[in-house]
Amino acid sequence: MIETLFADQVNSLSGQTLQLCYHCHKCTAGCPAAFAMEYGPDRILRLIQFGQRERLLASRDIWLCLGCEMCGAHCPNEIDIAEVMIALKELAEEEGYRVDDCQQLRELLADYLVQRPETVIDDRLCMGIGRLNLLSQTIATAHNISGDDNADRLIWSQNLEHVPSGLEGKQGAEIVYFVGCVASFFPRSYRVPQALTSILVASGVDFTTLGGQEWCCGYPLLSMGRLEQAKTLIQHNVTQVRELGASRIIFTCPSCYHMWKFVYPEVLEEEIGLEVLHATELLDELIAQGAIELGELPLRVTYHDPCDLGRKSHVFEPPRRVLRSIPGLTFVEMSSSGQISECCGGGGNLESFDPDVVSEVSLRRIARACEVGAQVVASACQQCERTLTAAVRKSEEARRARMRVMDVTELVWKAAQKAGSE
Repeated sequence: MIETLFADQVNSLSGQTLQLCYHCHKCTAGCPAAFAMEYGPDRILRLIQFGQRERLLASRDIWLCLGCEMCGAHCPNEIDIAEVMIALKELAEEEGYRVDDCQQLRELLADYLVQRPETVIDDRLCMGIGRLNLLSQTIATAHNISGDDNADRLIWSQNLEHVPSGLEGKQGAEIVYFVGCVASFFPRSYRVPQALTSILVASGVDFTTLGGQEWCCGYPLLSMGRLEQAKTLIQHNVTQVRELGASRIIFTCPSCYHMWKFVYPEVLEEEIGLEVLHATELLDELIAQGAIELGELPLRVTYHDPCDLGRKSHVFEPPRRVLRSIPGLTFVEMSSSGQISECCGGGGNLESFDPDVVSEVSLRRIARACEVGAQVVASACQQCERTLTAAVRKSEEARRARMRVMDVTELVWKAAQKAGSE
């Protein structure tokens, strides 16, 4: 008789009905990380149905999930497998499988390993979990993912030609720009908030930031099955924005955007009382109003849909309209775009758990851009930009084409500067 308790637990935690899966394998065919997995998404669901608790919770597969939801986009029965993976991570922690010492895990599973001697506990599992645990601790203590002094969140503004007055904590500003950890602390990404800030100032937008009072949005904790730990961050961030009296909040980070738009109201069990916009939605609005004058950029550009912005938050057209509005720019789509856009490899904390897998996924995505002869891969996510830039450096074809990776905001600011010089 098949033990159903495991499947019932996963169904309850994930909000899914795994019995709907008839194993068409489409989820695994679409999963960008399946090549690195032992089982793949479809077999994971099968193992849950057959009550294979120990086998799954001691596997690397659940931690290799990018959270990109490509599997769900391919599922004919609309099972959200990303939610299933988060549920499995929660169970792994509850039942003592989330340890950074594989010997400890082998002792926990001693009886099972005697019955199943073919089972191998991969040391890479515990090494990766150790790095995830460190990330979790860093967020708890530093309130960001890098461990830097959180008071330095506006360090990127030091290279602006003019730092706008009221950039930090301006009472009564219409818009709060929530910068995000990556753009705040990773130097390669400074140019994104610099570009957006320059555009907002030039367009006369009344905005401010939280500065050092901005805390991590909590997305990395959600991805590793620790949403409960993220509640303190969520409550703090919402309180800080409400105290400024803003009516709108904008993001250049799709993960932060997704959290505020969909997860924050669910966690707080109330509407946050703010209009939540991604930066590309605001840029689309400003361009339509004629607030931004754009000069000519003779570039062949393709757009990479960030998973958290496109597939998971349903924002597809605003960034494309923004790009098409730039004079001289030739816009081309990759063969997989929109709802079935492939992941860059930078999601789901995979960069911490297994960076080698990230590299392979990102190289495959850059190969798509090479197919359409793009000079620039534009995205609307700092993590995508970081990941894809690293892939361009490793891809001989992309290097030969002198391909660049840029954020949509960077291209808009470049076009605005061009207009100002003409």
